[in-house]
Amino acid sequence: MEKYTYLFINLASILFPLLFSFDKKVAFYKTWSRLLPAIAMIAFLFIAWDIVFTAWKIWSFNPKYLMGITIINLPIEEYMFFFCVPYSCVFIYECYNVYFPNYNPIKDANKTSVFLACFLLIVGLCNIHRSYTFYTCLFASLLLQLHIYFFKGKYLGRFYIAYLIILIPFLIINGLLTALPVVQYNDAENLGYKLFTIPVEDIVYGMLNVLGVVTIMEETKDGKSVRDLIPV
Repeated sequence: MEKYTYLFINLASILFPLLFSFDKKVAFYKTWSRLLPAIAMIAFLFIAWDIVFTAWKIWSFNPKYLMGITIINLPIEEYMFFFCVPYSCVFIYECYNVYFPNYNPIKDANKTSVFLACFLLIVGLCNIHRSYTFYTCLFASLLLQLHIYFFKGKYLGRFYIAYLIILIPFLIINGLLTALPVVQYNDAENLGYKLFTIPVEDIVYGMLNVLGVVTIMEETKDGKSVRDLIPV
């Protein structure tokens, strides 16, 4: 049964969000027309990134916990991860919006975003020799800058609060993946700081992934196409 471990982790991560997608108040299924294409687009980018980093040996996968089916040197479970986990995370984001519509303690999300974008950019540039740190911080900073100057940070305050909630299940899932370990990191390519067994970069990596999906979902809410999101 060990070889199904990663598969079971993926299925467990999406089980309850999928079941409660039909809750009358949240009605998460009504977002699927925007959500599923958003997840697919962001998954495409992250899978490409994953393939490169696996080839560079920045991380690897423990065959003990895999079914043995691979596509372009990635286990099939890793492809599933980029669909199951973002779905569950955005479900939490939507639940927060529905159940706490008037609770947003971050009054000026733009200032928070400017601070985060600058901080991540500095950390990234100071660690060019650590690929995981550099690319994760750089891409996260660029996405935040896009929000600051183009999307005007309309929903970032709510996203930040939701992401703090998302971190609870996210860290449990990542904790399992890194403690067994299913995913093995080359610590020469990251800062070496860990939250239990989880590289701190994973928190930024997760935020980048989820915010990417949320951005496409939110910005196509009023009938806009993905093409309308590209700054010109």
